Amino acid sequence: MNPAYLAFAALGLIWGTNFIFMKWASVYLTASQIVFLRVLFGFLPLLACALFTGALKWRHLRHAHHFVVMALLATVLYYYAFAKGSALLASGVAGMLSGAIPLVSFVCAWALSRQQRPTPRMLVGIFGGFVGVLLIAQPGSAHSAGVNPAGVAYMLAGSLSVGCSFAYARRFLSGLDLSPLALSTWQIGFALLIVTCIADFDGITRVAGDTRAFLGLMLGLGLCGTGIAFILYYFIVGRLGALAASSVTYIPPVVALFLGAAIAGESLRPVDGVAMAAILGGVYLLQSRDPANEKLLGFARKIAALCPAIRRFISA
Repeated sequence: MNPAYLAFAALGLIWGTNFIFMKWASVYLTASQIVFLRVLFGFLPLLACALFTGALKWRHLRHAHHFVVMALLATVLYYYAFAKGSALLASGVAGMLSGAIPLVSFVCAWALSRQQRPTPRMLVGIFGGFVGVLLIAQPGSAHSAGVNPAGVAYMLAGSLSVGCSFAYARRFLSGLDLSPLALSTWQIGFALLIVTCIADFDGITRVAGDTRAFLGLMLGLGLCGTGIAFILYYFIVGRLGALAASSVTYIPPVVALFLGAAIAGESLRPVDGVAMAAILGGVYLLQSRDPANEKLLGFARKIAALCPAIRRFISA
């Protein structure tokens, strides 16, 4: 099997667990504190590995402007918005809303390149995906349905930020002669500098009193969700391209919904299944038009179908 597919599956599963870890951490920490600790625990092992292997070179700093942009789009703003959204929403709902990332990625890529006009198939995909978002958000009756509109707004803002990062990476980073480890280390390092300047450190040690929340933050969000995740992310971008890489977000909504129900005891509404099917169906219509992505998309759907408790929600 192509190792990029294994990396694809691992990244989807890692990102799918992030929402419940953020939910646990939000009980004790502010969003900026979650971002700081997540980036810190992700950066330290990355830096150690990069220094040990000699992946970092001073000449890489000529690309520092790209690292700063990616640090903002794909780390600081993205993590902050998702931490705020996860604190206000059930972890499964937050995870489902993250499924809009490929839709936003496509719109951003099209807006930046303008290489082709949207086809009717693309427009149907975009429309269907955002109908799914509206079904989750339920404007006008969100509070009665237990969905916080501000949380939805934060999740969409985070999706926009990371969606722009996929388009930016495709245009400016995919051709650079840098390893995934080097790209990840520079990006997370610059992100750590940025978030250190803006984070609120008052009471940041409170999370250490809850072993579950602390380990979820340190290992789940930090080591795996940041350090390992971005190595996998840049590896997939290099092997499969940014657009194909963005389809990894087929998996996190399913994983997040399953974990929310199985571990956190969150209830599932019938409309949640319809909404997730609309979002993932929209992504499929957008990305399956490229024959090179067909196999990868089929692989993503097979992984998603491994969650039997919600298989009926994502059946073809």
